[in-house]
Amino acid sequence: MDIIKGIKYNFLGLSYGLQNRKLLFWGILRFFVVILIGLVFTIIIFSSYQETISLIWARPESKWLVILWHIASWIMALFLMGISAIFSYLISQLLFSVVIMDIMSRITELNITHEIKEPQKVNIWSLFIYLIKQEIPRTIIPILISVFVIILGLVVPLGSILVFISSCLAIIFLAWDNTDVIPARRLEPFKSRFAYLIKTIPFHLGFGLPFLIPVLNILFLSFAPVGATLYYLDKESGKI
Repeated sequence: MDIIKGIKYNFLGLSYGLQNRKLLFWGILRFFVVILIGLVFTIIIFSSYQETISLIWARPESKWLVILWHIASWIMALFLMGISAIFSYLISQLLFSVVIMDIMSRITELNITHEIKEPQKVNIWSLFIYLIKQEIPRTIIPILISVFVIILGLVVPLGSILVFISSCLAIIFLAWDNTDVIPARRLEPFKSRFAYLIKTIPFHLGFGLPFLIPVLNILFLSFAPVGATLYYLDKESGKI
C-alpha cells in the first residue's frame, strides 16, 4: 500500500540521516532551530497568558465554576501551545529550514547518485529567494488554511470531522514540502508538481503520519528531506 510505503520512506530517511555525519549535523541544526523559535513563541504567548484568560473569562467565585474555569484554562493552554508550535515551524521554515532542506536533499542526492542534477547554477542569494517563492504556495498557505479549518472546527457542528480533515491536509502538504524539493530545484512547473501530489495523496499521507507523533514529530520533520529525496531518486530510477 502507498500509505505504508510513505511511512517506510520517512523512517528510512531518519535512519539514513542519523548514520551520515553531514546529514546528522544539518538535521540537528534544523531540529534546534525549530525548538529555539518554538521556545521564543511560547515565552511570548504565555507571558500574558493569565491576562488573556482573565479577559476571556474572569475567575468565578463559585467552587464548581472554578473547576470548569481550570479545565477551560488547560484547554486554552494546550491550544496556544499548538498554535505556537505551528507558527514557530512556519517561521523557521521560511527563514532557515527551507535552505537547510535543500542542503540535506543535495547531500543525499550526491551520496546516492554521485551528482546533483539541476538546470543551472545560481548564487546563494538567488537560491534563497527562489526557495522562499516555492515555499509560500507549497507549505505556508496550506498550513495556514489547515489552522483556520481547525479553529473553525472548534466552533461549528461536525467540528471533529473538520479537525480530522484539516490534520490530514496539513500532514499531506508537510510531506509534499519535502518530496517537492528536487522537482522544484530542477525548475519543473508548479502545475505539474501539484498534479503529481494529487496522484500520490496516499503516499504523502503515509509519509506525513509520523509528523503526528508528539515530541518525535520534530525529529521526523528535521530529517524528512532525506527520506523524501530517497523516495524521489528511487522513483526516478524505476525502483518503485
